[in-house]
Amino acid sequence: MARVFSARYYVKKKRIISFLLLAFFLTFITYQTILEIVTVEIPIFGFHDIVNLQNPQEIPPQRRNFPGDYSQQDLEPFLEYLVIHNYWFLSTQELYEYFIANPRKQVPSEYRGRKKVMITFDDGNESIYTHVLPILQRLENKYGKKTKVVVFINSGFLGHQYSLIKKVTCQNLRDGMQQGYYDIQSHGLNHENLTKISLKALKRELSQDQIRLRKCTQDLDPNRTVASHLAYPFGAVNKQVEKYVAQYFSSGYLYDSSKLKLRFFPPNKYRISRLTVNKKSSTKRLSSLASGSWLHQLIGK
Repeated sequence: MARVFSARYYVKKKRIISFLLLAFFLTFITYQTILEIVTVEIPIFGFHDIVNLQNPQEIPPQRRNFPGDYSQQDLEPFLEYLVIHNYWFLSTQELYEYFIANPRKQVPSEYRGRKKVMITFDDGNESIYTHVLPILQRLENKYGKKTKVVVFINSGFLGHQYSLIKKVTCQNLRDGMQQGYYDIQSHGLNHENLTKISLKALKRELSQDQIRLRKCTQDLDPNRTVASHLAYPFGAVNKQVEKYVAQYFSSGYLYDSSKLKLRFFPPNKYRISRLTVNKKSSTKRLSSLASGSWLHQLIGK
């Protein structure tokens, strides 16, 4: 009799454990699904130099090979994909005002329901003028849509033609801004690792870059949005850097290979995630990252 009771107790206990495990699993799946639905996911792509693979002077051995290089031949179809699918190309100020600031502004009606993306280029390389700008012009001519990209500039290198990679001039930046294609923001005066320099040097890297970029564009920027946001050189930031960045800039951008995810609470506006892009990132891969998670793709958000 005792053995029968023991066996029944064991079976009942096993059923209860199985039920609890199933309930936990279903609850977890439901929670993750709800979390995914309420999450606003914004992919911010971080490019560096753009090279034309059809120009022998831009490929080894004529030119040094850099890990962050990306080809013009791959960039154009990716941007075209985004234009065709009616993405909202966010500027840094739009991202800040509509999704990060407290309080936030209401998203304009023409942008509601559209997928969001931000395209950024670091270091102020000449290719943003010689290779990227023509792509943006061709896309506007073809589809009648203006595409804006963010260029994070080291103003200490403006016009340098004898560095490893040639840099844009102030006039190049002005041309791109006047045509409505450039959102010009800061990347530090001389691309220093802000976590490894003195406090005096840190303040100079931040303040002087802002001053010089605004001086370059002052007559084009009545709202003073130029150099209002910063991308940390090397993606390096700590609490001290964040403290002083906040004295000059409204937000700061990382380079941490992650998407910006907005959920229940405002994110740290000085730790905005960006996706790393290099020559291994195919157009298909970038388009997939821009499309969002499988659930967002399924429900069309």
